[in-house]
Amino acid sequence: MPSSTTPALRRALSVSAASLALLATTGTGSASAHGAVNDPPARHFSCYERWAPVFWQDTWADEDPMCYQAWRADAGAMWGWNGLHRDGVGGDHQGAIPDGQLCSAGLTHDGRFAAFDEPGPWQAVDRPNSFTLNLNDTSSHGADYIRVYVTEQGFDPTNDSLGWDDLELVAETGPMPTGGTTPVQVDAPGRTGHHIVYTIWQASHLDQSYYFCSDVNFTS
Repeated sequence: MPSSTTPALRRALSVSAASLALLATTGTGSASAHGAVNDPPARHFSCYERWAPVFWQDTWADEDPMCYQAWRADAGAMWGWNGLHRDGVGGDHQGAIPDGQLCSAGLTHDGRFAAFDEPGPWQAVDRPNSFTLNLNDTSSHGADYIRVYVTEQGFDPTNDSLGWDDLELVAETGPMPTGGTTPVQVDAPGRTGHHIVYTIWQASHLDQSYYFCSDVNFTS
C-alpha cells in the first residue's frame, strides 16, 4: 500500500481484502467449510493463526519469512485454511499429487497454496517421537480414513522439496466420525530435528481428499 496511506486506512483496507478473500475461498454456506490439521498445525493454518491480525505489515518479515512470502503470494490461502483439498481423487493420491507439490495438493485451486511447497525455514513445533495429532473437522464431514506420514531421517525441509519417496506411513485410521477434536496417535521412532508430518484426510461425505504439511521438531 502507498506510504501516504494512514495506518487506520490500511487496516480497514486489509480487513476488506481479507473478507473478500475469505468469501471467494469458502463461500457463504456451511457446506463450503471443511477443516485442517491444527495440532501440529498445518503450514497454512499456522500462518493464519499466528499472523492474521498483522499480515499486511512488513515488521514480521524477518521473524517468519516463509509465512510472510505465503501471505504475499496469496492471502486467500490463509483465510481459506479449511479448504485445501481435491475432489475426485478416487484414492490414487500419488497419481493425483506430483512430487514437489504435496503441500499444495498438486497446486489445487489454481495454485492458491503453492507457497507451501517451497523449502525453507518453516517454523516447527516441538514434539516427542510419540504424539497425538488432531484434525479439526469444522463441518463434521467424517473420515473414511486418516493417514499420517513422516519424512525419513536425513530429509531437510529447509532445502529439499517433498516427494512421496521421502515419506514413511506411521499411522492410519479406519472410518471415524470427526469433529473439533479428532485425535490420531502417531509413532515416528528414529527421528530427530525438523521433519514434515504429512496427513491425508479422506472425507466420508463425498470423494474429497485433504492434504496437510505440518512442521515438527522431534525432540526425543
